[in-house]
Amino acid sequence: MNEIELIKKYFMQENSQRSDVMLGIGDDAAILRVPVDQDLVVTMDTLNAGIHFPENTTAFDIGYKAAMVNLSDLAAMGAQPAWATLSISLPEINEAWLAELSRGLFTALDKYDVELVGGDTNRGSLSVTLQLHGFVPKNKALLRSGAQVGDSIYVSGELGTAALALQAVQAKINLSNTELAEILPALNRPEAQVALGLALRDLASSCIDISDGLSKDLKHVLAKSGVGAIVELAQLPINPILTQHLPLLDCYCLAVSGGDDYQLCFTIPESRITELKQQLRGVAITPIGKIMAGSELLFRNAACEMVELAATGFQHF
Repeated sequence: MNEIELIKKYFMQENSQRSDVMLGIGDDAAILRVPVDQDLVVTMDTLNAGIHFPENTTAFDIGYKAAMVNLSDLAAMGAQPAWATLSISLPEINEAWLAELSRGLFTALDKYDVELVGGDTNRGSLSVTLQLHGFVPKNKALLRSGAQVGDSIYVSGELGTAALALQAVQAKINLSNTELAEILPALNRPEAQVALGLALRDLASSCIDISDGLSKDLKHVLAKSGVGAIVELAQLPINPILTQHLPLLDCYCLAVSGGDDYQLCFTIPESRITELKQQLRGVAITPIGKIMAGSELLFRNAACEMVELAATGFQHF
């Protein structure tokens, strides 16, 4: 199988799914049409074997996760997903593996009406790079730079669950089969919070997706906004399986620095919280702290004591 045959069999769809795709896969480049009243939002993530996913991760999960980590970035900007381009390197052509990768990728992309419009394939170490494009009304994108003193800090979903699942996969902690089955989807099949991101437009003052750990990512917001924050550790949304297997302080460390959560962390004025909750349907959000004057990120326990956490987050190098 050559490159053209590979692309046609596993990544080219019969007909364009979207009216804004003038020309998709099959030419030197795609031709896409951006609506006149929208800004184009572009993001890209690379997943490397052994770095961003364990070597034994299924092909379906790799394809699914590659889509969701990019969708999470668009969600953090309040963008509606639209198009994708894919670059993949493979040590060899394994058709059964490619069929599963493709199935996982399109399972995730189809949830949000995203069309794959181009890309590249090469021989090399296993690596999957996906670029996603989305739309947001002009000048309405959510940014990291708008947090204000007095804003509440919220997160969606749970924190630390994916990090615990990774420890279990790496045999660093022993979980029952039932427990592992419950938390493994957080690692291999995260769900981007696209609906929440869209709801946060005009309501949140800042937003970021939690990919490298709450502590590291929230610090990006603080730096861009020129503010500080205090996080209440007892309010962090933590899966009970963590507390059953780890000391409480270790649970907090995993929750704020484990990474791979792909939840949203956002700040919002108190006056807009009721309006936001009225818009949400089945999306769990938790208040975890406040934006303060200064530049520090502080952590406080249930006894109102400041706690030092070794929370570095995921390191890319």
